[in-house]
Amino acid sequence: MREVYLDHAATTPVHPEVAELIQEYLVRTYGNPSSLHRFGRRARAALEEAREQVAEALGAEPEEIVFTSGGTEADNLAIRGAALAHGRPGHIITTRVEHHAVLHTCEALEETGFEVTYLPVDRHGRIAPEQVAEAIRPDTVLVTVMLANNEVGTVQPLAAVGEICRERGVLLHSDAVQALGQLPIDVGQLGVDLLSVSGHKIYGPKGIGALYVRRGVRLSPLMYGGGHERRRRPGTENVPGIVGLGKACELAVRELAARARTMREMRDRLVEGIQARIAEVVLNGHPTERLPNNANLCFRYVEGESILLGLDSKGIAASSGSACTSGALEPSHVLMAMGLSHELAQGSVRFSVGRLTRAEDIDYVLEVLPPIVERLRNMSPLYAERGRARQAGSPPGEG
Repeated sequence: MREVYLDHAATTPVHPEVAELIQEYLVRTYGNPSSLHRFGRRARAALEEAREQVAEALGAEPEEIVFTSGGTEADNLAIRGAALAHGRPGHIITTRVEHHAVLHTCEALEETGFEVTYLPVDRHGRIAPEQVAEAIRPDTVLVTVMLANNEVGTVQPLAAVGEICRERGVLLHSDAVQALGQLPIDVGQLGVDLLSVSGHKIYGPKGIGALYVRRGVRLSPLMYGGGHERRRRPGTENVPGIVGLGKACELAVRELAARARTMREMRDRLVEGIQARIAEVVLNGHPTERLPNNANLCFRYVEGESILLGLDSKGIAASSGSACTSGALEPSHVLMAMGLSHELAQGSVRFSVGRLTRAEDIDYVLEVLPPIVERLRNMSPLYAERGRARQAGSPPGEG
């Protein structure tokens, strides 16, 4: 069976150059980077080279990079670390469309006495910088706003938010996990104090990430042990993962323009093809301020999960904005925050193309998808009701 992978926002295949380098540090250069002998020194040198590569990708200094186990830990370290370093409960500002690594961390801090303001978004999933300015209080400790949304691809006006935070003397953190490798990132231009990235979103390995910490920012560690990572993240470093992250960052910077161009072309081919072949499809997210690889669509009168199963039976991988929790199918919190109805949000499918996606892959999806949607709609009571309403001359419901 032919296979087409359009779920790069979930994870990416490891780049061959990255995999080759990881193998070297799994098998041959295996020393502990804290050891003084030559085996350890070789590992330490590789680790510091990777730190330089990550820093260069972010426009940062190497000493401002802290390696973590991934984007979730980086988000936790940034938010909890900044909150705990404050010394007493204060106020945090975030948005309603953040990744759960941010939202759940903020919710946990609320249980310890912190107050959190969750900013609403417009129908495209964007906040206005003025909302941040209005929400800042004298006791505001931190603002955390993602650079680009993981579900709908909307890019936030982060530089404008950064300017406000600098003027008001408030720390700014951004989850840039989805943006790295797709958008140019310069922490100075963005005005962030803390920024999270992850390896497996940029053709690197899973289980590795990094947090940019601007020089001078106080951060309490989440764990205690040795003095690794400038006492911010104890534990023997994951050298194979770190060198893989470094190499992936190097390649992401080098190939940024070419990757973005290819992904944008493939994304637009997909969206335009779907809209031409299937009626009543809604494109979610900002029409222009969006990631080049993301196409999140709602198909009226059907459930996204059912579409995914149909696609999977044909060898096509995508994802849905819905998640099965405790036996109940819940719509995406991002789509609900954007004002979509419950029924429409249930019909969401996220297609995310990658650096190797080709036109023939997209054309295969365009061949397979329409009959899947048609079959599911013919089974849907909502679709049947819509047909009866049209025959009767009354407008169909919102769906």
